[in-house]
This record gives sequence, C-alpha cells and structure tokens, in this order.
Amino acid sequence: MSEDFDPRVGDWYRTRDGAAFEVVAVDEEDGTVEIQHFDATVEEVDLETWSDLDLEPIEPPEDWSGPLDIEREDYGVDLGAAGHDEWANPLDEFD
Repeated sequence: MSEDFDPRVGDWYRTRDGAAFEVVAVDEEDGTVEIQHFDATVEEVDLETWSDLDLEPIEPPEDWSGPLDIEREDYGVDLGAAGHDEWANPLDEFD
C-alpha cells in the first residue's frame, strides 16, 4: 500500500522502479504537477495520476550534475580536496 504525498516544489521522490525525480512546479488551478527526472527529462502529471504513483520520498542526489550536460572535468572547480597546508591566508596579500 502506498502513502499519498502532497507534491511540493523542491521535494525529491523515487518511484517503485527506482526512477528519481524532483517536483519543479505545482499548478493547483490546472491540477498538474511538473516533475524533472535526474536525466533532465521534464514530465507533467495530473493530480489524480500523482496520487496513484507509488512514491518514496528521498534526499536530493549528491551528484547535482544529472540534469546538466557536463562532464566532471567541466565543473569548473578542482574536485580534489585541498589539505590545510594548501590553504592560503587572505591576510598574506596585505603589506
């Protein structure tokens, strides 16, 4: 038996088959919920369909790059953790 969850923008869910998605819009007037899957696919479901889904609330994925068309090298940041000996003191810049 599934539990009904009210759709809220920003909440993440997993379906029974393991597909993860985020609620990105809820239109009460039209009775629709817009969801974005991890691979960036956007889908709109009506509230009746929403209540029929077998959902499990989940935490947002740690890898936020799913819906973006980039590779790890394109993140624009050094993914290696800098040790404390590599940290710079911002006050060293002043005379």
